[in-house]
Amino acid sequence: MLLIFIGIYLFITILIGWFSSRFVKSSQDYVLAGRKMPTYVVASGLFATWFGSETVMGASSEFLENGLLGVIEDPFGASLCLLLIGLFFARPLYKLKLYTFSDYFRLRFGKKVEVISAFFMIPSYFSWIAAQLIALAIILQSVSGLPLIYGVLICASIVLFYTFVGGMWSISITDTIQTVMIVGGLAYLSYYFYDHSGGLSNLKSKMPKDFFRMIPKENNLNAWLLYFSAWITIGWGSIPQQDVFQRVLSAKSENTAVRGSVISAFMYLSVAFLPLSVVLFGSVSHPELLKADNQMFIPELVLAHSNLFVQILFFGALISAILSTCSAAILAPATVVAENIIKPYFGKSLKDKDLLKIMRYSTIVITIIAVSMTFVKTNIYELVGEASALSLVALFVPLTAGLYWKKANNIGAILSMILGTTSWLFAMNIDLGLPPAVFGFGISLFAMIFGSLCSKS
Repeated sequence: MLLIFIGIYLFITILIGWFSSRFVKSSQDYVLAGRKMPTYVVASGLFATWFGSETVMGASSEFLENGLLGVIEDPFGASLCLLLIGLFFARPLYKLKLYTFSDYFRLRFGKKVEVISAFFMIPSYFSWIAAQLIALAIILQSVSGLPLIYGVLICASIVLFYTFVGGMWSISITDTIQTVMIVGGLAYLSYYFYDHSGGLSNLKSKMPKDFFRMIPKENNLNAWLLYFSAWITIGWGSIPQQDVFQRVLSAKSENTAVRGSVISAFMYLSVAFLPLSVVLFGSVSHPELLKADNQMFIPELVLAHSNLFVQILFFGALISAILSTCSAAILAPATVVAENIIKPYFGKSLKDKDLLKIMRYSTIVITIIAVSMTFVKTNIYELVGEASALSLVALFVPLTAGLYWKKANNIGAILSMILGTTSWLFAMNIDLGLPPAVFGFGISLFAMIFGSLCSKS
């Protein structure tokens, strides 16, 4: 019965995508939903950007193992990102009326930087999409016993279809519906398992010491650098992400973009604690489900110890969250491929309807690459962390410096992107005693300052 309801939900999602396609008349409609979205749609969309597999399954697993310190990256860092976007980035970027972040790099630093930024931005999404597809496949596997690879292929086909035909219109409509499903489903689940956990006094007695500690216990440089890395990986690294950018720019005005971003930050932080509370209450009432890899703890908890109504609520909410994240993550790099890599070669001779076709076909290529990555790695939290770290070390400094430092120039931007990324990759493979993201960010910042001050644009 549960599988039937999941099938109905996925079918409705496909219908919404097909329905949304009637609103797509141009590339701007496809990428930015015609810039017509009100505050609640923008806020819902931004909230849904990362509220997917990492928050519900990856972060909850980290929370069980490491307490609050294990989830600084998400949800705290992710909420910080949305807040910073609203306060410092939404307004100046909205005024420029762009399609992509790479468009901004072209206007500020020139065409070379546009292309380089695109080549750094696009790969950052492959791991992100792969994480969502793995999560969806795990859900189908837990409910039906379907092998993981078949689940990945089925889910990829569904997400690809409604992204291909409806673009940002499809994503915006489904985000609003899915946000209601997410909040309602997880709120009920949190209450349901709290009621079975024995109350606050029982929870307090079962939790390890320092489980709710928010700052490092060890007062040394390495511990604080790791802490800083957790805050900035998504907190700063996801600011120059195209999927976030597109949702901000779909707003009907500057003020709507700002309000939607700030509201989404508080939405995310509050709602993200719901799956953490579910896993906390569930681990106390049903400790027999705990294992080495707890990514599946909540799905298994719901399947084993709840009725059909609760199961439908949970899996509906979870599928909603993941579909929303995955569809936007596919559209974002496809837009960059079409707008910043292919379009410059054709110039003004490329008609808008042809650009729209390229964007749509690019979603197919992006999805195929992401599917291939699911054969290599299946840890959701690690996949998402990799995606954010790449944009942190390559794009965050050039974007911020370009907006707020007049002396920033193209040489500084190019050096920042290239040296930040290469130093991060180096630190990933050689133990330098520093978190790779912090090392890469530091080199990126130094390269921007050195390159800009020691050269003329």
